[in-house]
Amino acid sequence: MELDGLQDHERRHLTLLRKLAPECAVLLKKRGDFPLPEPCDIAVYGAGARRTLKGGTGSGDVNSRFYVTVEQGLEEQGFRVTSKAWLRGFDETGSADGLALDGAGDTALYVLARTSGEGWDRADVPGDYRLTEGEIRDILACREKYRRFMLVLNVCGPVDLSPVMDVDNILLLSQLGAVTGRVLTDILLGNAVPSGKLTSTWVRSEDICRIGDFATPDNVRYREGVYVGYRYYDAAGVTPLYPFGYGLSYTDFTLGAVKTTLTGGEVRVSVPVFNAGRFPGRETVQVYVSAPWGTLDRPRKELAGYAKTRLLSPGEAQRAEVSFPMTRLAGFDEKTSSYLLEKGEYLIYAGTDSAHVELAAAVELPETLTVRKVEDIGGKPDFADWRPEKPDRPPVPSEVPRLVYTGEDLAETPAPEAAAPSREAVSRAMRLSDDELIALCMGAFRPDSKKAGVIGSAGFTVAGAAGETYGKLADIPPLVMADGPAGLRLAKYYIREKGVAREVASPAPQPEKLTAGERLRRLLRPEKMSYTPVADQFCTAVPIGTALAQSFDPALLERVGRLIGEEMALFGVDLWLAPALNIHRSPLCGRNFEYYSEDPLVSGLTAAAVTKGVQSVPGRGVTVKHFCCNSQETDRYISNSQVSQRALREIYIRGFEICIREADPAAVMTSYNLLNGVHTSERADLSEGLLRREWGWRGLIMTDWVVAGAAGKGRYRTARAADSIAAGNLFMPGSPADWRAARKALEDGVLHGRRARLTAAFVIDAARRLKTPNRS
Repeated sequence: MELDGLQDHERRHLTLLRKLAPECAVLLKKRGDFPLPEPCDIAVYGAGARRTLKGGTGSGDVNSRFYVTVEQGLEEQGFRVTSKAWLRGFDETGSADGLALDGAGDTALYVLARTSGEGWDRADVPGDYRLTEGEIRDILACREKYRRFMLVLNVCGPVDLSPVMDVDNILLLSQLGAVTGRVLTDILLGNAVPSGKLTSTWVRSEDICRIGDFATPDNVRYREGVYVGYRYYDAAGVTPLYPFGYGLSYTDFTLGAVKTTLTGGEVRVSVPVFNAGRFPGRETVQVYVSAPWGTLDRPRKELAGYAKTRLLSPGEAQRAEVSFPMTRLAGFDEKTSSYLLEKGEYLIYAGTDSAHVELAAAVELPETLTVRKVEDIGGKPDFADWRPEKPDRPPVPSEVPRLVYTGEDLAETPAPEAAAPSREAVSRAMRLSDDELIALCMGAFRPDSKKAGVIGSAGFTVAGAAGETYGKLADIPPLVMADGPAGLRLAKYYIREKGVAREVASPAPQPEKLTAGERLRRLLRPEKMSYTPVADQFCTAVPIGTALAQSFDPALLERVGRLIGEEMALFGVDLWLAPALNIHRSPLCGRNFEYYSEDPLVSGLTAAAVTKGVQSVPGRGVTVKHFCCNSQETDRYISNSQVSQRALREIYIRGFEICIREADPAAVMTSYNLLNGVHTSERADLSEGLLRREWGWRGLIMTDWVVAGAAGKGRYRTARAADSIAAGNLFMPGSPADWRAARKALEDGVLHGRRARLTAAFVIDAARRLKTPNRS
């Protein structure tokens, strides 16, 4: 990659990503034809060869100075691309029909590309989830024509590969940001090693779970309950194309005898990993647990932990250590509002993916234990969850080690201290006028604005920033927010505001005849601004969220997070509107590329690692999103997700809890959708009950960008500013109409019986904690 002319941070960050990104690529099939000994003549076909995708569309896009395509990456490293006629023909027509596969040489690639993005869902049709006739024809023809052929998947998520499963070499390159084409070349030449694992199951079109609703208007019923992803495919007896956790390497690994111990309620699984092949590589050991059926039906197995080895040379070995508390295995009982460890045998399995595991130990629990009792949250759906038939469980062989967990070390988990605002914050809030309080509880906006954009248009201080908080109070500077999660989403230039005084006094008492609009204009006091381009504002496009999670490497994820935090500090951004960790409930969700996995443990641990990396840079914070049950883009503003409390707690909020407990993110963003009839931003049981009281978290809660007129028509309305503020949310980005409505609600005292002062005080408290070091 050409690095001349780049700024220092771009050069450093692109170099780092070239080193890290290969660990996000997943080798799905191999015959031993790759890596190649040296650059050679190579024929390259497919839409992704010249139109390589660095990531998805919408808020997950990044304004990068440039990115390297597959064709460019190959030519930079000395390959001679022999299929130029085909590439030109495809560029001109957008179709491969009538184009001859006449590239010279005995080596070829077919680069299959698929995109998706914010605001729309994928479809189970040819050209999206399924392959087109032309793609099938050309992929199979390449397999016959060339001695060495690799199918490269430059895709946003799973694709039905069943028509081309006979291809000998398949690489899920994914979408790796600015370095995508360069990373592929490094992998082809063996200068880098693909070591990723799938974080979602890949299945045929006809095997996609359709028990629940998806992409339906109004009500979306999650009837499948906790049986999401591999949990469903195991229960339904579906054989996937590629199972959850699957991934090969150029080399081959063998696992030795597994040792399992149980001490103080902590299970520790130790697995020797030996590199038995000819190349260096890394392997990820995964541990799954099969819990007993009792009051609760349970999936056949669930991921309990994982560990990735260091880079092992041929003949080298390392002992992988995976540990987890027994309490992680608890299921949720709606009748008692409790997390339970039910009596019986907990079977411990270890292996390299969800389909290739061996029984390692059995943990006997003599009696049912209540791990934690909690409050009811989220409301109720109008259906009962799907429940599979109870599977037959063969007896545990006598040679399998047996352990006993009595729960003697299981202490009652004390309720966290209530997250009340500080006395200083309350005192400061009480000195504010009602106008200021409402302004403080929503994002900054122009008093004459009719409508704000959904993506990247509500910022003042930094060009292209998604928005910022109210900044007219001298001692509470605004928090600047930028989109993610594939890097920092900003506009081309950094713009500086000149001659604008931030220090403002509280407004003088206004005449009674002053209208709400006039009060608002005086409150915000728009001033003339002079914008001067002072520096390029190109940010580094990192791998998409799913690709990052495929690394299964917390250290790598922290390094990528710190990269983003450094760019936040460089451009003056306080809050990154990421990581996004919604569950891959359906492979057709248009925003899955931003999200990590179908498994909540992978989602939570990945988000926690990224959060730690970003927040290791002083003064920078993340905003984990979208809380919660945001699993489709169709009618996303007014879609009502109907979900049982068990599925909610075991699947859809579990990742958020893991991230919050392990990494303490600065902020949480609620989702557009309703949850069982009420918008998530208006649910005090989620914000005040779950986040504050149950989890003891004290950070900032904000809505997603609610924009008037964007929802279209449906049974349900969009979220309201007054109701969202009453539930503890900062309402983003806000508008004059939102301010007037919330101000009137405060005057009328109808914010669900709650005054806005305490909510505003909490916002102040959170804002003061997040001030950057260079601000007074």
